[in-house]
Amino acid sequence: MNTILSIAIAMLVGLLLTRLVKLVNLPNVTAYLIAGLIVSLLGKFAGIKLENLGEISEVALGFIAFSIGGEFKISNIKKLGGKIVVITIVQAFGACLFVMAGLFIAQAIVGPDQISTPLVLLLSVIATATAPAATLMVVRQFKAKGPVTDTLLPVVALDDAVGLMMFSINFAIAKVLVGGGQITFYAVAVEPLIEISLSLVIGLGLGGLLALACKFFLSRANRLCLMVVAVFIGVGLAKILPISSLLTGMMIGAAFANFRKDSIKILEGSERWTPPLFMIFFILSGAELDLTVLAGIGVAGVVYLVCRSLGKYFGAYLGATLVKSDKNVRKYLGITLLPQAGVAIGMAQLVYNTPEFSGTLGATIMTIVLAATLIYELIGPVLTKISLEKAGEIVKEKKEKIDGQTT
Repeated sequence: MNTILSIAIAMLVGLLLTRLVKLVNLPNVTAYLIAGLIVSLLGKFAGIKLENLGEISEVALGFIAFSIGGEFKISNIKKLGGKIVVITIVQAFGACLFVMAGLFIAQAIVGPDQISTPLVLLLSVIATATAPAATLMVVRQFKAKGPVTDTLLPVVALDDAVGLMMFSINFAIAKVLVGGGQITFYAVAVEPLIEISLSLVIGLGLGGLLALACKFFLSRANRLCLMVVAVFIGVGLAKILPISSLLTGMMIGAAFANFRKDSIKILEGSERWTPPLFMIFFILSGAELDLTVLAGIGVAGVVYLVCRSLGKYFGAYLGATLVKSDKNVRKYLGITLLPQAGVAIGMAQLVYNTPEFSGTLGATIMTIVLAATLIYELIGPVLTKISLEKAGEIVKEKKEKIDGQTT
């Protein structure tokens, strides 16, 4: 079976599964990951080919980062105030430090052969990412309103930006460790700073050019093509320059959003065609879930799940306490930050596709993150709903039958 037909069948399986997960109020990303796993397992018998499609994943990841960046208008950040920034940073570092500490303790017990230092560094920063899509779905579905909701939405939006910054630093350090290079101040501090700065500068330039080009191309179709070109250039440059495709894509979106007053309307054009691309991305990610290594990474996987959950909760609690937020925000915010999907999978995908991490390390990280995503996407939205209900921000509707109709 050729690759194009294989992708079509995989997408069809994903679409069918969305009907099933909808019955239990789970997000579509869960269906796509399961579809990828199913197609991968059955592919040996049906001849389905989903290998060597890493470039599709890289492009999809570029658009995920671009979409995140599009949310960062300076005017909106000013409205949010410093409290949101403090909570976001503290809870992100909380997740990172809890996972790092837990994995280092586990490493001391089972040995560095089972849990390597690069694995610890990469998983600890991947733990910072939160899934805004799953959270937003719950808020919109149940029309939640209140202090927790008002804090939650901007935090999940800013959270991925903070996580991407932290990921770029640990990613660079892990490459030095895996490559056997000498650990110097330049390697662990200056090089990551150069990568981050260069990524942001190039992203700023591409975002500015995109905003300028939209003055000369006015049709929806042409502007959509311009956005595709800008993201493609950013992803392409990341393959030949020491820059992060994630940070570059995010900065393209952020620069464009701030240079154009009508950016929201223009960005809607991108959102109309990216769902199939994101669908393929998650299916391919699910197809790379290696069930044969699950037993070997059991300890690291359990530590990741437990410590990330504790880090998100206590990090959010500490951040909310520092800025003297409402009692319910301190108590329930951390639970609502558990869902994890797109950006975390994107980080793992980047590790998996990096030559220095090929082999067991890349496969282990991908498996842990995908398995954690499935679990978090199953329980995360449910816990978010329960937390918002206990905070009094979701009003349970009383159903009464009148003349045979439910109101």
